[in-house]
Amino acid sequence: MDEKDLWQSVINEILPEVNSASFNAWFHDLVLVKIKDNKVYIQVPMEIHKKILSTNYFELIDNAFYKVTNQNYEFEFLLKEELDTLDIHQNERVEPPSLPNVHNVDNFSKVDNSVSNIKNDDEHWDSNLIETLNFDNYIVGDSNRLAKVAGMIVAEHPGEVHNPLFIYGKSGLGKTHLMHAIGNYIVKHSKKKVLYTTSEMFKDDYINITNNDGNNLQIVADFKRKYRDIDVLIIDDIQYLVGAEKTQGEFFHTFNALHQANKQIIISSDRSPEDLKLLEERLTSRFKWGLPVDIYPPDFELRCNIIRAKLKNMSISAKLDDSVIEYIANTFQNDVRYLEGALNRLMFYTSMMVPDKIDLNFAVEALGDYGNSNIYKTNSIEGIQQAVADYYKITVNDLKGKRRNAGVAYPRQIAMYLCRVLTEENLNRIGLEFGGRDHSTVIHACDKITLDLKTNKVLEGEIKEIQNKM
Repeated sequence: MDEKDLWQSVINEILPEVNSASFNAWFHDLVLVKIKDNKVYIQVPMEIHKKILSTNYFELIDNAFYKVTNQNYEFEFLLKEELDTLDIHQNERVEPPSLPNVHNVDNFSKVDNSVSNIKNDDEHWDSNLIETLNFDNYIVGDSNRLAKVAGMIVAEHPGEVHNPLFIYGKSGLGKTHLMHAIGNYIVKHSKKKVLYTTSEMFKDDYINITNNDGNNLQIVADFKRKYRDIDVLIIDDIQYLVGAEKTQGEFFHTFNALHQANKQIIISSDRSPEDLKLLEERLTSRFKWGLPVDIYPPDFELRCNIIRAKLKNMSISAKLDDSVIEYIANTFQNDVRYLEGALNRLMFYTSMMVPDKIDLNFAVEALGDYGNSNIYKTNSIEGIQQAVADYYKITVNDLKGKRRNAGVAYPRQIAMYLCRVLTEENLNRIGLEFGGRDHSTVIHACDKITLDLKTNKVLEGEIKEIQNKM
């Protein structure tokens, strides 16, 4: 049996032992690289896979290999760059086998129906979860992979690790979908009581108490039971508690009560804990206790995958070719909601014109100025990079690359400066978006442009033109 067939057989042993979401999170992207000197080298996509596979799934992998080969092996889980340092040539690596499509399939679930179908003890309990938002239809790319993995860990072990889980990123990047996916997974695979809410809903419930002067003990009891007599609290858009000091105080006590009882807390925001400067410091410090993970705007490949996933439920999918998908993905770069809006507009236009096929010319006509008005977004690092690159007639890849000639280096510094001035992103995030540069490089760029603006009127005019362009 060659290594490719062996790996396929091992995967077939693993498949029935885990549910589909766990398989997709931890096994789907693994690559058997080589078996040498009784050691199995397996390539993993992220550092966190090493820990999870070595601790949570080591016995499963070990048993699967033994069933297939009747031998015991040692295992090395390595990142691609670590494998490149070993004496294993690229052409010896085994490509990932064609795995069964486990998306939306329940046959691989190890969980007994008696467990997976159990609802919360209180049959009248409303978790506020949207059941259609799950891990199987959460499309993953480099920009959200870490958040997805962290969400899976919390979903499998609520209250045990990463508490609180703090998910942050700009609007329209899938934070809410991920939170519902975590909650739905926990509800399906345990008896735990889950509540999804928003900071606005929490605030309204608390105001309902204060409007009654706290004299109605039943209202107070109902509030505490709703938010504390649960196992998992998922609260969306925590930034909207800004300015509501009394509500922040109540949430502080709710947070403490849940955390001390080892109940899982999941929070989302449009900015990192460090950047929530208008919330009480005692709250933001607690948000850092667990794991903060950010979601970036989707890259081109992920945008295309999101579009294809959404097209599956649309009648226009059979008429539409890849050039249209790529056009939409290139035009709407910063927000998944704009991708959805573009598809809805395209579908509406198609229903009126009834074309035989939807080609690039038809898509451009259908979307019209809807696309042009959203090429740049002033609060987006990606939008600023595109605007600066267009103005100086270079590419975004130039801004992210290593070239240091003046024709690229100075526009790069201008772009970093604008990102710092026009967005609320921190220095590390800005540096990461410019080819992985550190925060000191961003500080130097901002200081230089700030100093130059004091004496350079031409530069001042150029920056104004770029801002007007956006």
